[in-house]
Amino acid sequence: MLSQNGLKRVKIIASDYLWLPISFAMLHDYELMKAVDVIGAHYPGTHTIPEALKTQKILWSSEDYSTFNDEVGGGCWARILNQNYVNGNMTATIAWNLVASYYQQLPFGRDGLMTAQEPWSGHYVVESPIWISAHTTQFAQPGWQYLKTVGHLVKGGSYVALTDGLGNLTIIIETMTHKHSKCIRPPLPFFKVSEQIANFSLSGSFKQLRTLQVWYSKLGDKTGNNSVLFKQLPPLKINNGTVTLKLGLDEVYTLTTITTGQKGSYPIPPESQPFPKSYKDDFNIRNPPFSEAPNFADQTGVFEYFTNAEQEGDHAFTLRQVLTQRPITWAADADQTISVIGDYNWKDLAISCDVYIETPHGGVFIAGRVNKGGEVIRSAAGIFFWVFADGTYQVTNDLARLLILTKGHANVSAGKWYTLTLNIKDSSVNVILDNTHLWEGVLPLYPKNGWAAIGTHSFEFAQFDNFHIEATNVHS
Repeated sequence: MLSQNGLKRVKIIASDYLWLPISFAMLHDYELMKAVDVIGAHYPGTHTIPEALKTQKILWSSEDYSTFNDEVGGGCWARILNQNYVNGNMTATIAWNLVASYYQQLPFGRDGLMTAQEPWSGHYVVESPIWISAHTTQFAQPGWQYLKTVGHLVKGGSYVALTDGLGNLTIIIETMTHKHSKCIRPPLPFFKVSEQIANFSLSGSFKQLRTLQVWYSKLGDKTGNNSVLFKQLPPLKINNGTVTLKLGLDEVYTLTTITTGQKGSYPIPPESQPFPKSYKDDFNIRNPPFSEAPNFADQTGVFEYFTNAEQEGDHAFTLRQVLTQRPITWAADADQTISVIGDYNWKDLAISCDVYIETPHGGVFIAGRVNKGGEVIRSAAGIFFWVFADGTYQVTNDLARLLILTKGHANVSAGKWYTLTLNIKDSSVNVILDNTHLWEGVLPLYPKNGWAAIGTHSFEFAQFDNFHIEATNVHS
């Protein structure tokens, strides 16, 4: 929106990926200060630097959590939801990420508040951080204000109190122990928490309250044994404006005037299933423009459904790599584009795909046993079958094409469709271009298993169609 002096109001979110063209010294400029709404930081460890506090702006933890969603991850989330405000005056904590919907063996597997990583089966798991979130989100809404009476408990843990200004009150208490609440970052200094009895004195209009609703969680071991998650307890009586609670370890309490809280329910998830050993996609099912094909996980580049106006028949609808320039990135991403798919434990498989090189100096590949993804994709190993518009081919043991198993000439050029086939079995491999066997050889010992993949040799336009996998052996 625009302020009266015409300055555009913006949210300034500090990033751990890129330096912003702004400094805290600049924020003391009067006109610039009027244009800034929010200052954020990633993974602040619940603390705020003095320069941010001096701005008197709204402070956010603009990316946080990023932790495996077992009970320790739930403990991390419980601790920082409270202590980001208690220690750092941050009024919002944004979790990376909300739902872990990517292959488990990619970096940061299950680092979401819940898990839904099997679209082929529909299986999902509502993990402990979801219920920890409910301790806050069901009993305080945007527009509620933190009260000044927040802080640390005498024997460890923390508490916050919020109000809507209309007479409602919510108090959230956590007693997370050190070993039970480590986030993935930053390092957590040691602290001790003990069982204790806590007394809370209500004053002002809140002194008239007679009962508070109570919601309770206790986090067990990493597997969730002995955990109690978001259980409603009997209302707590208030005696002369005083609330008394006996607090154990690794517990969360919400005391509130809000009576609409509920545990909620969800359908029993389908059983977990491995990725299908036989898989085909002709990309003919039309999804919204610019959408991705199911089950493909782009690691670099962008692979989208494409309607090919110049093609008829089998190749009217394809999957196209559309990113033509390597983006600015904080990770050591590859110079190639790659999208992985399938079961990381696949060992023996046959992969075939129709490919179309669009640029005169372009190239494409299909691959199996791909062992890495995410920010370490540059060093991914596997078995990669490449063809290039200059009429050559390669079989390499890595994405970077540093470990070449074989190379030679192939009848390939840009602007034509070809079918690539890669057969991997035990320690042997053979590669086929259309109906011509190009090479058969012995595989390196590493890697023994991994995903299937497609990609291009640079950031360039290229198309893929009639993708087909037959997996015959899974690595144990």
